[in-house]
Amino acid sequence: MAETYSKNAAPLLAGAATVDITPSGSVFLFGYPHVPRYSTGVHDPLECAALYLRNEKQGALFLANDLACFTKPFVAEAKKRIAAATGLAEEAIMLTATHTHSGPVMADRLGNEVDVVPDADPAYLKWLMERLVDAAKAAVKAAVPAEIGLTRARAEGVGTNRHDPAGTADPEVPVLVARSLATRQPIACMVVYSMHPTVMHEDSKLISADFPYYTRRFLRQGALPAECPIIYHNGVSGNQSPRHMTKANTFDEAQRLGELLGRTIAAVIPGITFRATADIRCKRRWLELERRPIPPMDRAEAGLVQKRELFARLKREGAPKQEVRTVECDVFGAERTVQLAKATADGRLEKTIQSRSPGEIQVIAIGPWKFVAWPGEFFVEYGLALKQRSPDTFPITLANG
Repeated sequence: MAETYSKNAAPLLAGAATVDITPSGSVFLFGYPHVPRYSTGVHDPLECAALYLRNEKQGALFLANDLACFTKPFVAEAKKRIAAATGLAEEAIMLTATHTHSGPVMADRLGNEVDVVPDADPAYLKWLMERLVDAAKAAVKAAVPAEIGLTRARAEGVGTNRHDPAGTADPEVPVLVARSLATRQPIACMVVYSMHPTVMHEDSKLISADFPYYTRRFLRQGALPAECPIIYHNGVSGNQSPRHMTKANTFDEAQRLGELLGRTIAAVIPGITFRATADIRCKRRWLELERRPIPPMDRAEAGLVQKRELFARLKREGAPKQEVRTVECDVFGAERTVQLAKATADGRLEKTIQSRSPGEIQVIAIGPWKFVAWPGEFFVEYGLALKQRSPDTFPITLANG
């Protein structure tokens, strides 16, 4: 249904576009840093999906990408170029990553004492920059008078808290749809879901968006037009994972979970109430990031020994695979802590922190709904606390570098 609105009010404009950002050739697949994992093919293309919204005073642009992350310098340059190409203010442009673990390396890492991850490919990053600008320009060019509406789905069974399947989680999925005012046909759909897209593990060597690919495909097979751009953001998912819901780490499982999420979204779309006008407000601030305490070398190394011993014992005793995987990830974390302790001692960590802080905190408000962009990964408790304090607010992480 559509709300009534003043015929004298300037209409909302909406445009959307999708471009392919799949790297060519064989690339190192980022996400499991202890395995020399180079791609042997493409299971599904990686997408950049863009949504442009504008009223008579203000515009905003969301770009969601099937990538692990962005660096702060990359985002700064991308926003500068997109702003020049579209006329939008940089604070009105949001770049996010879905955090697939089956995509290219996007950032150089601090040292390589533990992992085998190469540096990011400058040629791919240069090409990617051009594709993001192309997506932005196409979305702006496609803008037509439109109406928008938002509702909420509730996704159960796709994933849980990665440490405790009964632990804190947030199954809420905001679903925003923009549709043509003239035809009432969807222009785009934007969703936010707090879950790691990590059904596929290090044994998979195919480029993939993981389960969000199947979510988009399902929606385009009935609930939305076949070519409808779907802007998929990752919510507050630092401790959220499909680990305890997967029967195996296969594309069949990625399809099962992705379609489960797709069905929950599709079920709520028909009930959306649309409006043809909306205030658009965009703000950002730069905040110093709170530093995580790094233990001294002796404590870091002792912690690593402890985690490795536990991991070996669980494998020896035949513990459930989810429990073994959780402790294996703890081993990865302990190895990384040793690496950070070394970098603290020799001064490299301080230089890295200076390059990443302050972080950009961004808010794009569309009518009564606020989309808050945070850099990096956050545990779900932070997102729930924000939403409790500010209803109709939806945090998005892995945003803006």
